Amino acid sequence: MALNNRPAFAVWITGLPASGKSTLAAAVKAQLAARGVDVAVLESDELRKIFTPEPHYDERERDAFYRQMVYIGVLLTSHGVTVLFDATANRRAYRQMARGQIPRFLEVYVDTPLETCLARDPKGIYRQARGGEAPSYSWRSRKPRSSSHEANRQTDRKRIFVVRWAAADGSPRTARAQRSRKRPGSRPTFIRGMATAASG
Repeated sequence: MALNNRPAFAVWITGLPASGKSTLAAAVKAQLAARGVDVAVLESDELRKIFTPEPHYDERERDAFYRQMVYIGVLLTSHGVTVLFDATANRRAYRQMARGQIPRFLEVYVDTPLETCLARDPKGIYRQARGGEAPSYSWRSRKPRSSSHEANRQTDRKRIFVVRWAAADGSPRTARAQRSRKRPGSRPTFIRGMATAASG
């Protein structure tokens, strides 16, 4: 069931590894589920276990992986299931692929300082990159160019913003409270860094 009987939507939560993406996704899912909304979280690490159990993180593999991930998201939303993409998706083109196919779409960038992510590093991604054990570009997400909305640091404020966006008409124009005259859907929403530790 979708929120307010409107079509299902998708939110792509992006940001550096360990920025807090998974914490935010879990909070938003819980809030929406409490409202009776069917929600599926597409978490990149979990999907990689199926699609690329021995990942190399080269461009060809990444392109194929994100095409598969987006396809699942499109399929789910077309059947009335709201989707939360929990994935760094270091190239903007990956997120644009979903934006172009899902009418009700919001992109959220969890803007956590790199130093904080480095200090967390629960999966050892940064340590491996520094030691040459993993491609250094694998954790360098291309940060969006600008922001038209900033929530404060509490997880509750972040999930409330996303849920309010969904409860309105699900358009980036509404989410931005008419602060931007840019073409709707062309820019991501920024959310400042998580105050709590998370694997993101």
